[in-house]
Amino acid sequence: MLPQELLANLQAASPAFWGNPQWTDDPTVHTVVDGRGISLADVRAAQARFERFAPLLARLFPELKGTDGRIESALLAAPGMQRAIGLSTEAGSLWIKADHSLPVAGSIKARGGIHEVLEFAESLALEHGLVTQDADYTVLADAPARELFGRYQVAVGSTGNLGLSIGVMASALGFRAAVHMSSDAKEWKKARLRSRGVDVVEHAGDYAAAVAAGRRDADADPYCYFVDDERSMSLMLGYSAAALHLHDQIEAAGLKVDAAHPLFVYLPCGVGGAPAGIAFGLRQLYGPHVYPIFAEPTQSPCFLVEMLAPGASVYDIGLTNRTEADGLAVPQASELAAQAMRPLLGGVYTVADDTLFADLHRVRETEDLKIEPSAAAGFSGPRMLTQTDAGRAWLKQQNLDARMQHATHLVWTTGGLFVPAEEYARFAERGAALAG
Repeated sequence: MLPQELLANLQAASPAFWGNPQWTDDPTVHTVVDGRGISLADVRAAQARFERFAPLLARLFPELKGTDGRIESALLAAPGMQRAIGLSTEAGSLWIKADHSLPVAGSIKARGGIHEVLEFAESLALEHGLVTQDADYTVLADAPARELFGRYQVAVGSTGNLGLSIGVMASALGFRAAVHMSSDAKEWKKARLRSRGVDVVEHAGDYAAAVAAGRRDADADPYCYFVDDERSMSLMLGYSAAALHLHDQIEAAGLKVDAAHPLFVYLPCGVGGAPAGIAFGLRQLYGPHVYPIFAEPTQSPCFLVEMLAPGASVYDIGLTNRTEADGLAVPQASELAAQAMRPLLGGVYTVADDTLFADLHRVRETEDLKIEPSAAAGFSGPRMLTQTDAGRAWLKQQNLDARMQHATHLVWTTGGLFVPAEEYARFAERGAALAG
C-alpha cells in the first residue's frame, strides 16, 4: 500500500521526495540480484573489459584516438549553476558529471550499452578462437571477426539513447543491428541510427511495448542477441564501471568523501539500469558516505512506484507516462535494478517537465553546457533536499543536516551531445521563457 500523502502527490503529478526506509549504512552489505551476488570485483571486471577493447575502439572511432579508446566524461565544478538553483554554499558545493558529452553515443547509455555489446562480441571471439583475453583486440576489426559477427543480429528496445549506443557499437563491429523504438522516441534519434545502417523498428506503444516486441522477435531467432534493459546484469555492471573513473576525478579535484563530507549523487532514472549501476559502483567504493538519489518525471515515476509497490506501473496509479524527457518515459521499472537498490538507494524525487526546461536553460547560461531535457532532471535534487520539508526531514533523519556545509552535490547530466541544433534551439527557447 502506498503512503496516502505520497500517493496523492504522485497522482496529482506534483513534485515529491521519498527517502528510502530500507537504506542501510552497513559498509559490508552484500548485494544479491536474481540469486547472484555482485561486488566490487564485478565492477572492476567490467572496467577491465573496457580496457581490453580500448585499442579497438580507438581504431573504429576517430573521436576516441585522443583518449586511447576510452569513453569518459569530465567532472565539472558548477558555481554559476549553484547560484542559479539557489543552493547555498552553507549546504555544500555543486558539481556536474558531464555524461551528456560522452563520445560515440552522446549519452550515459554509452556506458552500459557499449559494455554489453562488447561482452557479447568478446564471448563470440573467445569461443571461436579469434582472441585470448591477453591478446590485441584490434584483430576484431579484421575480416574473420567481421564475418563471424555478421552472422548475428544485436537488438534492443529503446526510447532513444540506449538504442543509439547499442546500434552504433553493434554496427561498428559488423553485427546486424535492430532497434525497436517506441512512439515517443525522437525523430532525430531514429534518423541517426538509420544513417549508421541500423534497422529501426517503430512501435505505436510505449517503451514497454517496444521492449516486449523486440524480445519476441529475438526469441524466434537463434542468431539474435537481445539486450534487455529490464533484465540485464551486463548493462548494469557496464554503468557501474563509471564509479572507478569518477573516484579518480574526485581525488584529482581535491574533494573528500567520508563521514564529514557526504556525497549526494543525483541520477535521472528511466527503467533504472543506468542509475542503479552507477549507484552500485559508488556504494562499493564509498559505502555509507555516498547517497544516490534518483530523479524521475512527475508522469513517469516508475522506479519510485516499484520501490513502494513491487510489480506496479505508473498506469496503476493513474499517470500517463507522457513526458518531454523521452529517455525517462518508462511505465514500469526494472525489477533487477530495484533488487540491487533496495538497501543502497538514498531516495527518489519527481520533477515537472517545465522545471527540466528551465534548468536546461540555466545550465546553458551559467556553465555553457547544452543538454537534453531528461539530462536536466538532476538539478532539482539539491533543491529537493535543502528547500522542501520532506527533504530536510530526511536529512535530519540521516543525521546529515549538521554536515551539509562540507557536502558535495553531484548532478549526472545524461545526454545531449547529438541533439540537432534546431531541436536544441526549441528546448532553449522554452526553457528561457520558463526560467524568467
